[in-house]
Amino acid sequence: MGGVPSLISAAQEIALLGVRHHGPGSARAVGAALAQFRPDAVLIEGPPEADALLALAADKEMTPPVALLAHVVDEPARAAFWPFAAFSPEWVALRHALEEEIPVRFIDLPAAHTFALTAPASSDGEEREAYAVDPIGELARAAGQEDAERWWDDVVEHARPGGGGEDALAPFQALAEAMTALREEAPEVLEDARREAYMRKQIRAAARAGHERIAVVCGAWHVPALAAKVPVAADNALLRGLPKAKVELTWVPWTHRRLSQHTGYGAGIASPGWYQHLFDSDGRQVVERWLARVAALLREEDYAVSSAHVIEAVRLAETLAAMRGRPLAGLAETVDAVRAVLCEGSDVPLRLIEERLIVGDALGQVPEAAPAVPLQRDLTRLQRELRLKPETRVRALDLDLRKDVDAARSRLLHRLVLLGIDWAVPTESQTRATGTFRESWELSWEPELAVRVAEAGIWGTTVEAAASARASARAVDARQLGEVTALAETCLLASLPDALPVVLRCLADRAALDTDVAHLAEALPALVRSLRYGDVRATATPLLADLATSLATRICIGLPSAATSLDATAAQALAGHLTATHTAITLLGEPGVQARWVACLRGLVERELAAGVVRGRAARLLLDDGWLEEGEAARLLGLVLTPGVPPAEGAAWVDGFLAGGGVLLVHDQRLLGLVDAWIARIPDAAFPDVLPLLRRTFSRLEPGVRRSVGELVRGGRRHDAETEHAGFATELDAAQAAPALATVQLILGPTETR
Repeated sequence: MGGVPSLISAAQEIALLGVRHHGPGSARAVGAALAQFRPDAVLIEGPPEADALLALAADKEMTPPVALLAHVVDEPARAAFWPFAAFSPEWVALRHALEEEIPVRFIDLPAAHTFALTAPASSDGEEREAYAVDPIGELARAAGQEDAERWWDDVVEHARPGGGGEDALAPFQALAEAMTALREEAPEVLEDARREAYMRKQIRAAARAGHERIAVVCGAWHVPALAAKVPVAADNALLRGLPKAKVELTWVPWTHRRLSQHTGYGAGIASPGWYQHLFDSDGRQVVERWLARVAALLREEDYAVSSAHVIEAVRLAETLAAMRGRPLAGLAETVDAVRAVLCEGSDVPLRLIEERLIVGDALGQVPEAAPAVPLQRDLTRLQRELRLKPETRVRALDLDLRKDVDAARSRLLHRLVLLGIDWAVPTESQTRATGTFRESWELSWEPELAVRVAEAGIWGTTVEAAASARASARAVDARQLGEVTALAETCLLASLPDALPVVLRCLADRAALDTDVAHLAEALPALVRSLRYGDVRATATPLLADLATSLATRICIGLPSAATSLDATAAQALAGHLTATHTAITLLGEPGVQARWVACLRGLVERELAAGVVRGRAARLLLDDGWLEEGEAARLLGLVLTPGVPPAEGAAWVDGFLAGGGVLLVHDQRLLGLVDAWIARIPDAAFPDVLPLLRRTFSRLEPGVRRSVGELVRGGRRHDAETEHAGFATELDAAQAAPALATVQLILGPTETR
């Protein structure tokens, strides 16, 4: 038995196989030990509530990395994961038992006790082990090595156990002796003591059931405690009266990226993709195969990498390993070789290699037979029907809402956003195009979303029902008008007819009571977008139009007073609301509201007590839409230079006037001429005070625009009101128009075909 302790009797042997969680060397060693020991029962560190789920590990649809997910029934957000990769020793032991049809069980302290013993405030969805010392670090230091990970890789992960007639159990005995020495000096941790007491009870129970050769796969730290002869009464006393919580467990997909973090087993690993390669290679041509994969990835990304590069990188990695006294080139040596040979010293492609290969983007799969909350089953069905496969890598998704499939995808994604299931995030282009026929999203599935789905299950059994219930509840609880208008917009985007009446009723109530112009101005754009979206989808209601008209009218009435006595920050915020409100009223298309809004802007322009940036923004909006004559704009620009106007106020006016100018300053000679003439007339005495504010204003313009404006001003180009129309030349420039006309002709096709 190679010194493996016997706990029960001479007729019964127990092999304690201490491992490092998620270690390919430990996994191979466990496989070799089980093949040699030939147990008639396998006991594995893990939550015993999952015993009924273990048979699913043999299902052909089960593909690691996967994880056991446990959550408290009454508090789904309190959850814990037990992840397994293909190179996890526990997974190797589980698959061995199932393939050999050997009884297999989990024997760790039940999750029901673990959750009950953990305060809800400190529960974060992770199950940890509380070690007083770092076992691997201590063993490495005892061996004279400072780098614990490198030492462990050399001794365990790069080894091939059980070959050449060696005793496959001997490494576990050596590790048990080392851990025994470590634990003699380490303080006792109550959590570990309880877990080990429960595991000892389960080992005894397996022996009483008649099993004669019992293999126990657990963290190496626990081996000395499981080998110790502890009275049954002492274990019972330690476990007596432990509280329990009602829990449910299932299998969920996991990712290599999540394995690289410290979740579950307290054993995050920095390089799961590399460890998967070590496990698959089984110690044969590890470096050669790895560097071939690296070269293939770089070629896919259009890097020039040849076979000669790979051969030279292999030689360099092996040379580095020899110089550093390592038995085999490890990840550090291959990275150094790749950087020097394949990447020509650049770290940019190395980041790609780290993401795709060293960490990896593998996403596991679980069979449909795995238990799941009804909401998860409905989501899985929709993902399959809409061909939206969950992937760990970030995926861009562009939707054309005129297509039925894309429209259904959009509804699903918006519903999930309402439920807080952040599988998809709208991109900036989608935000700008809200209410049109196109949307853009970025999708990335993370294992923690399984917890979000379980938590959202309290709202309904289907995605649509749950999103409707959640939206209605949020509308009732909302205190700000902007929150409710955003909900109304989302309900239309998500097509939730059951929730929309509730949201609109709450919206009407909040709008009637809110007198803050800033709140009204913040709410109006979303409301108008909702109305516009409803129009193109034939889902709008008369209440939406009435609410939008009412809010716009109240803004027009209250805005002049709200624009006075503001500090710089509040004035900038109100100027932003002014622009958004202007766009919303234009989209609303109500002539009466439009006329009232133009009158409001004119009043702001003439209102001396209003903040300068607000007055300037109002003037620019009127000018852009043709409601302000060029001469009047010039007069307003001149007024801000009068001796009675502080330079800072004048600069703020210009700041508001130029907001959103951008390319317009280059193409609209009228606007450029006005601004240029205004700046040229600033008195010398006032210029030093105004300059910092002007620099801030113009620094917001795009670099290309600033350069073009400078060239136009330096060249003496000026606007001539007598010979040019507003913003345009007097005659068509055929040379400049030719490329545009050619493009139009290409789009429309030959004349004879039309």
